[in-house]
Amino acid sequence: MKILDVLIVGGGPIGLTCALEAQKNQLSYVIIEKGTIVNSLYNYPLYMKFFSTPEKLEINGVPFITTSLKPGRQDALEYYQGIARHEKVNIKLYEKVEKVFKQDDFFQVNTSKSVYRTKHVIIATGFYDIPKLLNVPGEGLPKVKHYYKEPYPFAQQKVVVIGASNSAVDVALETYRKGADVTMIIKSAEISHRVKYWVKPDIENRIKEGSIRAYFNSEVMRIEPESIVFKDEEGQIHEIENDFVLAMTGYLPDFKFLEDTGIDLQGELSKPVYDPETMETNIKGLYLAGVVCGGVDTHLWFIENSRVHAQMIIEDILSQPHSV
Repeated sequence: MKILDVLIVGGGPIGLTCALEAQKNQLSYVIIEKGTIVNSLYNYPLYMKFFSTPEKLEINGVPFITTSLKPGRQDALEYYQGIARHEKVNIKLYEKVEKVFKQDDFFQVNTSKSVYRTKHVIIATGFYDIPKLLNVPGEGLPKVKHYYKEPYPFAQQKVVVIGASNSAVDVALETYRKGADVTMIIKSAEISHRVKYWVKPDIENRIKEGSIRAYFNSEVMRIEPESIVFKDEEGQIHEIENDFVLAMTGYLPDFKFLEDTGIDLQGELSKPVYDPETMETNIKGLYLAGVVCGGVDTHLWFIENSRVHAQMIIEDILSQPHSV
């Protein structure tokens, strides 16, 4: 079995950047991706717009050309998949990494389709696969959705949106404008300060005029087939009729996968241990890149500020005697 220099888990923008950095330095590598190229972006809402401008999303020095000041999901798919195609990135799609373990001076990586041996592993898996659950009775009902694509299925329906960050606000506004009767249930006292600056006044004005109802400092108690029960900031219990619950409460990295590889997770935020100078974890030869580095706090890392991880990692690999 050929021993690779680098195996990259995850084919998102940061995984691609790691691959291209390895390729430039003549390292043998492969990306293992459980879905399609930039799978998380593919699963984003259809009309999602990035907060960033195109140049902040660029990788490998390739210009991100778009007519929009704020590129959308389709722009990003065209850009990143186009780079993978043009650069002939070595990526295995629809193949899931099941186990990573160190064996002497090498890692063995078992996937759903094959077994690989490699000197170094980079985990760049993102955080979009596991929703943060409400952990309330009724969350498993078919009307409860943790992922959202487009507003049309919710026209003329009573929709409850849970959350106050970008995804929740986008969902509330889009469904409202397609004719849904929208209520927001929000644990905090206000709309998140992280909401896109051009969207925040829109949602605040819709709430102020009463077009979208919002209950702040409120908590969902349970979900019934035809209603939802929640407690408001004064401790009063409310039950309102509804057809769909769109729980836009955020997503988490796969902590079990990280722990199973031997990575130490620290504190309530489950932040993985790594050297910020090299991105190497507590396991020699095993690196992290991208949003997975932040643990529960998935707002720390984005494409624009974690692109540098690729160069840091490959430089560290090349600096080690007899490592490649």
